[in-house]
Amino acid sequence: MNREVTLPLIVDSGGTLQVAAADVSRLLRAVGGRWLRLVEDGRDDLDEDTVATLTIELAKLADRIDVACIAHSSDRP
Repeated sequence: MNREVTLPLIVDSGGTLQVAAADVSRLLRAVGGRWLRLVEDGRDDLDEDTVATLTIELAKLADRIDVACIAHSSDRP
C-alpha cells in the first residue's frame, strides 16, 4: 500500500483557501482515532493491524495537508 494521493489546494483568484484545511485534517485524525477506539473496545470484526496501518496513513495525509497549507500561507505576502 504505497500509493501517493495528491490533493489540490482550492484557492480563489485572490489566493484564499476555500476549504478549511484544519477541519479536514481534524476529521482524518478523528476517523483514525475512532477506528482505534473500536479495536481497543474489542470489536472482533476489525483487524488490529489493518486499522493501525490505515490510521497511520490518515495521519500522514492530514500532516501533508497541514504542511501544504502552511507553505501556501507562508508564500502569501
